Amino acid sequence: MKRTHHPEDFTTNPFDDDKLHEECGVFGIFGSDDAAKHVVLGLHALQHRGQEAAGITSFDGQQFYTERAMGHVADSFSSQPVIDKLKGFTAIGHVRYSTTGETALRNVQPLFAELSSGGFAVAHNGNLTNAAHMRKQLVRQGSIFQSTSDTEVFIHLIATSTFRTLMDRFIDALRKVEGAYSLVVLTREGMIGARDPLGVRPLVLGKLDDDTHILASETCALDILGADFVRDIEPGEIVTISKSGIKSIKPFPPAKPRPCIFEHVYFSRPDSYLDGMSIYEVRKRIGAELAGESPVEADLVVPVPDSGTPAAIGYAQAAGIPFELGIIRNHYIGRTFIEPADHIRHLGVKLKHNANRWQLDGKRVVLVDDSIVRGTTSVKIVDMVRQAGAREVHMRIASPPTAHSCFYGVDTPERDKLLASRMDVKTMQKHINVDSLAFLTIDGLYRAVNEDKRHAAAPQYCDACFTGEYPTHLTDQDERENADQFTLISLQQN
Repeated sequence: MKRTHHPEDFTTNPFDDDKLHEECGVFGIFGSDDAAKHVVLGLHALQHRGQEAAGITSFDGQQFYTERAMGHVADSFSSQPVIDKLKGFTAIGHVRYSTTGETALRNVQPLFAELSSGGFAVAHNGNLTNAAHMRKQLVRQGSIFQSTSDTEVFIHLIATSTFRTLMDRFIDALRKVEGAYSLVVLTREGMIGARDPLGVRPLVLGKLDDDTHILASETCALDILGADFVRDIEPGEIVTISKSGIKSIKPFPPAKPRPCIFEHVYFSRPDSYLDGMSIYEVRKRIGAELAGESPVEADLVVPVPDSGTPAAIGYAQAAGIPFELGIIRNHYIGRTFIEPADHIRHLGVKLKHNANRWQLDGKRVVLVDDSIVRGTTSVKIVDMVRQAGAREVHMRIASPPTAHSCFYGVDTPERDKLLASRMDVKTMQKHINVDSLAFLTIDGLYRAVNEDKRHAAAPQYCDACFTGEYPTHLTDQDERENADQFTLISLQQN
């Protein structure tokens, strides 16, 4: 179920409605006397992946403890009394930006249930593309859902499975779902990590010492603890971590991995490593590819901060054009800065960004950004740069046009709200009011991640937001479209 934006959403994030929002972040640790404290730090490092809510579940060998709250990690989990409630030597946590379900405390993860085998807590990064379909089936069978999150489908599938052991039930549940998932699970026996067979969403294994093991969405969450990166959890792999050690199984038929390429473009933190590559270095290579594909005579290369900065550095170095911070970002705007009345909302870009007039006045400027979604921010940024005196403004985008919605855990607008789905590049150029506009080609993006090109017959990554080629079934979307078509025919007949 796609999340739709409502006017009240702007009370928590009034000035950031023109980006693809990060999915979620998961973190778990086993074998630490300060498990909950470590999870708080890990989630803090993953805060960029989800900023609506956070939750932690811990286990002390006898009892599970859960604390969940709306807002940032530091807002709710920095006080000692809260940490003291989360007892135990193992804990998992989650930061959330909702892609399915309403923004409400009942949807904040980890979700917890008492199964026949005991307590079961799950944190999920990703999105199931058949969640609504499975939910209908489960409800008909008598399941009672407590949330509107697709993650709860996992719990009910496990609870209703006829297999004997918890692991067999878990595998049975995973075989019934479609879409993307990286899961961190807490049970009485230990911690489980699982990644979908295509590896769409990332998950890594780390080690703090010989007896303390970590699962996390990104390596930057290991760095904050001084933990060592061990390896990526492989697509289709299930890892169990307990007092008897680490075990790995691969219960699914082999599949060609399709990890999300947008992790390299925008989602992952620049200081993380993914698929054996530095995110920062990949983004610089993206900028260099963009400079080679779409050169322009200019005086300055200016990033749209902060996400466009590494690509702008790469562009400037490859093009031999000076890199300057022509736009300064205010990092202290806050998420509840001011009641967002309409006339204030129009000032949103200037509250978040301000033109550095001394650098821009009279110059030919190349603006580099990671993507264009709705295009509303791009229009305002360009206008601000022109008002600062820029003689020419050329925009370069460090990814191909985002023309399709994501159904794998990224909160994208409906397709008709995506600028690239409604306009070609020339029309977008005129709409944004730039002297030239160019996007990175899909092959250029693949070259930046060390592939020679995109193999059309068997793409190496999930790039559906650019190509419209989805790597899994979209059962829920197909059923919605069929229902809409049936309704339209019925209305026409009547």
